[in-house]
Amino acid sequence: MNITEKILSSKAGHEVIPGEIIEIPVDLAMSHDGTSPPAIKTFEKVADKVWDPEKIAIVFDHNVPANTIGSAEFQKVCRDFINKQKISKNYIHGEGICHQVLPEMGLVEPGKVIVGADSHTCTYGAFGAFSTGMGATDLAMVYATGKTWFMVPEAIKIEVSGELNQYIAPKDIILNIIGEVGIAGATYKTAEFCGETIEKMGVEGRATMCNMAIEMGAKNGIMEPNKEVIDYVCKRTSKKENELTIYKSDDDATYNKEMHFDITEMEPQIACPNDVDNVCDISKVEGTAIDQCLIGSCTNGRLSDLKDAYEILKDKKINDNIRLLILPASREIYKQAMNLGYIEAFIDAGAIICNPGCGPCLGGHMGVLSEGEVCISTTNRNFKGRMGDPKSSVYLSNSKVVAASAVEGVITNPKDLM
Repeated sequence: MNITEKILSSKAGHEVIPGEIIEIPVDLAMSHDGTSPPAIKTFEKVADKVWDPEKIAIVFDHNVPANTIGSAEFQKVCRDFINKQKISKNYIHGEGICHQVLPEMGLVEPGKVIVGADSHTCTYGAFGAFSTGMGATDLAMVYATGKTWFMVPEAIKIEVSGELNQYIAPKDIILNIIGEVGIAGATYKTAEFCGETIEKMGVEGRATMCNMAIEMGAKNGIMEPNKEVIDYVCKRTSKKENELTIYKSDDDATYNKEMHFDITEMEPQIACPNDVDNVCDISKVEGTAIDQCLIGSCTNGRLSDLKDAYEILKDKKINDNIRLLILPASREIYKQAMNLGYIEAFIDAGAIICNPGCGPCLGGHMGVLSEGEVCISTTNRNFKGRMGDPKSSVYLSNSKVVAASAVEGVITNPKDLM
């Protein structure tokens, strides 16, 4: 059996097989300020009390601080529900993006089943958990019962080998994979990442890759926890390794498909408008004019991303025609970046530093694009109108590429500045 099948079997109480429909208990359920109100509305039609307030997290991160009356009203609905249901222990306001903050709080562990009313809930597979997004109506039933149903997914084994060079990052690996698999090539399947590159990869890079599993249609992305992940979880949860439930795929596990990627000669990868699988080497789009650069999001707003940007931006100025927005993924990361001098360097370079949140990624708050504008971003989606006007365009890349592009005013390979 593979990791996902083992986790689902443990919850179902029997060995599951792909295609089987199961109902299982949930260890953690999450929604944010955008998806909580519709979930609450449905929940109140079927129940009076949530099944377990300590296993529910509600995060304000999409429109924080509230930027419209509608956003403020949504957040008031959430706060009223939080107070009524006594969810205050896991009420997170302003601390950062849900997919970064929940692991920081020690709410994510290997072997857990985690669901969220946000498609990028698959991020937690980086910690060896089965985690997936769902709609607000489904989440309402989880809030009421503590259970949900799944069809056990088939799995794709994605093995990665080779060393990261100084110009690429885990973002490039996952973009390359998505470009090969296609935007729907892994629909309702487990994307299990493995191989020597994954084994050596740190927590932040792993989170980036599992975060974007949904961009090829996967039900979940997942990895066997390595020592760095285990140490991270133990520190955050105050547990010892033998207290964690860690699953590994059997050597003879069956997969629907097996793929291998060698990153040895990889260039920085760019996802071009308007699909995440429209991926090419940076050499094919170098020199493309841009208006805005963005470093942040649940995909690439972590300390390693800010460090990569700092290495390029220190002692430099961004192009006069460019807006560079930088959003640390959490308050903790923001403080770390301040202590390391990154934030000061970004400000001196001419960047705009925004509070931790999701806002510009979805074109909802800060950094909205107007007609004809072009942005290069470390976010996870570049669909038509994703960051603003339907006639704007978004390119996706790693933070090194974004920083270099901000300096030059066009899409730029970081090797030209490093």
